[in-house]
Amino acid sequence: MDDGSFLELNSVACRYGTTQVLNDINLTIARGEFVALLGSSGCGKTTLLRVLAGFIAPTSGKVSVRHRDVTHLPPDKRGMALVFQSYALWPHMTVAQNIGYGLKLKRVPRAEIATRVAAMQSLLGLDGLGERKPAALSGGQRQRVALGRALAVDPEILLLDEPLSNLDARIRLTVRHELRALQKRLGITAVHVTHDREEAMVMADKIVILNAGQIAQQGTPEEVYNRPASAFVAAFMGAENVLSLVGAPQGESFVIEAGPVNAAGSVPLMGRPLGHGAVEARFRPEAAQIVSVDTPVVSPGVTLDGQITAVSYPGGHWRHAVRVGDREIMADATRAFEPGERVRVHVAADALFLFNSPGHQPAHAISPALPGKVRA
Repeated sequence: MDDGSFLELNSVACRYGTTQVLNDINLTIARGEFVALLGSSGCGKTTLLRVLAGFIAPTSGKVSVRHRDVTHLPPDKRGMALVFQSYALWPHMTVAQNIGYGLKLKRVPRAEIATRVAAMQSLLGLDGLGERKPAALSGGQRQRVALGRALAVDPEILLLDEPLSNLDARIRLTVRHELRALQKRLGITAVHVTHDREEAMVMADKIVILNAGQIAQQGTPEEVYNRPASAFVAAFMGAENVLSLVGAPQGESFVIEAGPVNAAGSVPLMGRPLGHGAVEARFRPEAAQIVSVDTPVVSPGVTLDGQITAVSYPGGHWRHAVRVGDREIMADATRAFEPGERVRVHVAADALFLFNSPGHQPAHAISPALPGKVRA
């Protein structure tokens, strides 16, 4: 890795007409780092990738590579290559011709093109397919051809615009590990746009979560998963169960008051600036432990009283919908509890994410929700 400032975006903003798409984006990417831009549709991640590539000019701000300002350079002068979501292969060209297309545009000698194309085919497991056209390839093979075309021009930075989204689930699992291994072997810097949380987690060194054109949080996969900076990030990273609890900071802990559906509890503050009163509590279904209503729970965290309303088996565990006050939450267990059964749901302190409530609720109240829904 370099000094941590190989690729930089400084105060980058972008708008389409009166619509602000990106706002004050500051991001530093190290040489050889794999960064995932993660967010839902419309958050600005693809626009940010195209600003990096040079296809869109930012309204303000600067893009730098190795401390060189490339903000207004054309795409072919930036040392970058982009793999599109649709692959954008030429249907009338063979595999070899598609891979070598960028080299041909650069007027590389024919013999050198042939050598580099052959090397790319071997590297990507495309040996023997050089004379086939895209229509005769599988989705995974077409993805490899698009990747080979991008890598053949020897870019410093590889930009990936959801290149795995068109693959079926089984092939996608294989290809994403192949892509990550290839990136590490080549030592190339990669920026990968995705809306798939798991894909970002297993592939990236750093995850940048975007929301409404701004960076909501950036950090390692472990950081954004275990220490979400906001309720939005917690929900996006799977903590979709949400309740309103009441408590106050005391020393190094946040002490949760007992309410009509929860027992008293405590959670380490860990530097969180929580205030007195209502807080928004979020947790993942797999973080919850369901026990019988008469089972005592003494470990730190929060314990909720609820009633099972539905049970399903997604594989490996039983998933339960549990009515807690006026809200329904989801919780997993290794055995199935019966619908209608009264239970306790315990969430350990390290799996409970607390945030200041955007609008303080009345003491001991559970936030209302639509029937059968878990607010994201």
